Amino acid sequence: MAACNSDKSNKVNFETEIQELPETVIGKEGLTKKILQKGNSWKTPLPGDEIQVHYSVKLEDGEIFDSSHDKGKPFEFKLGQGEVIKGWDEGIATMKRSERAIFIIPPNLAYGETGSPPLIPPNSTLVFDIELVSWNSVRDITGDGGILKKIIKEGEGWATPKDVDEALVKYVASSADGKTLSRSDDGVEFSLLDDYLCPAMKKSVKTMRKGEIAELTVKPTYCFDGVENGMQPNLNLNIHLELISWKTVVDVTGDKKVLKKLIKVGEGYDRPNEGSLVKVVYIGKLQDGTVFDRKGSDDEPLEYACLEGKFSESLDRAIMTMRKGEEAIVTISSDYCQVEEVSTADFVVYEIKLVDFNKFLDSYRRNHFGRWTQKRKLKHVIKLRTKEMYYSKMASFNVHQGSMTRNALKFIQFDHSFNDNEKCQSNTLRFSCYLNNAACKLKIADHQEASKLCSKVIEYDPCNVKALFRRAQAYLRINELEKAEIDIRKALKLDPNNRDVKLVYKELKAKQKQYTQHEVEIFSTMLSRLA
Repeated sequence: MAACNSDKSNKVNFETEIQELPETVIGKEGLTKKILQKGNSWKTPLPGDEIQVHYSVKLEDGEIFDSSHDKGKPFEFKLGQGEVIKGWDEGIATMKRSERAIFIIPPNLAYGETGSPPLIPPNSTLVFDIELVSWNSVRDITGDGGILKKIIKEGEGWATPKDVDEALVKYVASSADGKTLSRSDDGVEFSLLDDYLCPAMKKSVKTMRKGEIAELTVKPTYCFDGVENGMQPNLNLNIHLELISWKTVVDVTGDKKVLKKLIKVGEGYDRPNEGSLVKVVYIGKLQDGTVFDRKGSDDEPLEYACLEGKFSESLDRAIMTMRKGEEAIVTISSDYCQVEEVSTADFVVYEIKLVDFNKFLDSYRRNHFGRWTQKRKLKHVIKLRTKEMYYSKMASFNVHQGSMTRNALKFIQFDHSFNDNEKCQSNTLRFSCYLNNAACKLKIADHQEASKLCSKVIEYDPCNVKALFRRAQAYLRINELEKAEIDIRKALKLDPNNRDVKLVYKELKAKQKQYTQHEVEIFSTMLSRLA
């Protein structure tokens, strides 16, 4: 009798303690939560995850009538899929691993007006004691149920592979009826640019972290015919996938035509900039492995300044993404290769090591160029400008964008030590650099910047026909027809026989006529509506 009274006393005390716990309101439909035991993680489950919980349940003023502890194993369900009452889907989504909480679930989030006879009467409020044991994350990668990923083992860190990286994976692909179709137990490396095995592979790998193991359920729409050999039609494909590691690849030009694959991580965080003096060792190969170029060694690396025209700009741009001591493989599409580098190959490959570098305008570079004579500086600017004009005619021009003329301006733009004759030559070269750069901007459709560069020349030389002509071209492209006409008329007055200016004038007249016709059509439509 004393033991019975003791049990009742403990029960009363426990319920009193629960009542004193802080209460959290979840949502706007009356669901409340009181935490009995805090979780051991910061993560909470997401819709689609496979959940394992222990629970007990009672009516608001009744005794416990169901418990998973009596069954000897946790209850399992998929969160947010309508497999349990709405109060569970909403409440358990707020829980952390190993957390235990009391949920008071109103009828509208439980069994409603009908209840669940004989245990749950209509309009019953239920009290659940729930412990979130664990869960397996399941993600709908494509958003249409085409690829479902269930995480078996969490990966390390937070990083995931990017679109152009190269991944090393182990996998076993099998049909829904259990037949193994393809496997790689030793690991296989592939580029995420390619659809290796099936599209689901690269889509899934890009969501994984290093060391993560996942089970994929793939619908036929995300499979290749080759993978489906031996599969019955309309059956899903199952893939057991492990991401071992990946190699970081940088899309240097943003169009996947110049790719840098990291082989050895460099030191620190600093990288070369335009004009930096770099020391490199590299080997250039065609796609069949034939070596066509080799420069420098560890003892005597090649030394040159970035983006000053010694090599193709695409190679320089790749080197400017590297750190000191970094080793990388750079793949350059034939679109961005100079003629001497490639003939019939689709791409070339450079194995590069950045031994060291000095950033442009650091103390070494200031002293180095500070010793140059004014005459040598002017000759260097002429050389850079000439090379820019040469490169602008090449197919790979769109990665240059006037970088050499911008670099050339650094040597003369703010130098106040020139004599009168050198100042005159410097100004001529400066205007030429502006106009070259404007031509570059026109070619890549940066018309606003092209007009600004031409305006700098016209400010000092209002009668510069070439500047008026190129600014008129820029105005035409952005439909500033009145401004374009002013520049063209002035250019024709200065040089009446200039064929290029006449052609632009003809283009202007055609645009003006087209614009006038368009206005007439709009006016006619308005009149017809008014009538």
